[in-house]
Amino acid sequence: MPQPPLAEDVDQDDAALTGSAPEGIATAEPSASVGARIRDLRQTRGISARALAKTLGISPSAVSQIERGVMQPSVSRLIAITDALGVPLVAAFDPASDRPAPAVGPSGFTLQRAGQSPDIVLDSGVSFRRLTPGTSPGVDYFESIYPPGASAHGADGLFHHEGYEVGTVVSGELTIDFEAERVILRAGDAISYPCSVPHRLHNTGSTDAVAHWLIVHA
Repeated sequence: MPQPPLAEDVDQDDAALTGSAPEGIATAEPSASVGARIRDLRQTRGISARALAKTLGISPSAVSQIERGVMQPSVSRLIAITDALGVPLVAAFDPASDRPAPAVGPSGFTLQRAGQSPDIVLDSGVSFRRLTPGTSPGVDYFESIYPPGASAHGADGLFHHEGYEVGTVVSGELTIDFEAERVILRAGDAISYPCSVPHRLHNTGSTDAVAHWLIVHA
């Protein structure tokens, strides 16, 4: 019986490749382009920088600095921006997120190889990487890495956003502050909560905290 072709032999359509890419595959966007992506999303939706700034409670100058890559947003700021623009978080770091990805091969799967999804480095060094191959309407699935001392939102503030969050710590130690309590997660621990509950994620350990997150949008 003939063996089915390996997935390496099938065209890969969704995530961008780093380095040399086959014809028709785009190169992964660098993290600095998150600002340009935010600008494109804002302009596509006909929202002025001033109107977005008013919604976020910041100055138009701050919006301009984020869009020009002069200033990297914090995790909470990026989530607030995508919420204000009415797009999922993944839209801020993957231009293909709003385009259906063709199925790969006769089995109909969508494939994303290691290194095909660009990292985005935000304020305080927190990085995000999309884990979902292809489109996933209503769901964001990504990896976040918190360096020692890094926080999703300032030194003390809590934030909330849209959706329901499920997270698993892969390595290191991640602390989540809620209004009435603190939870410390270590490798293998998992947590879920409504994103509307005020919270703050930060790393008080001495090594990087790596976690996988699933945000389900209502």
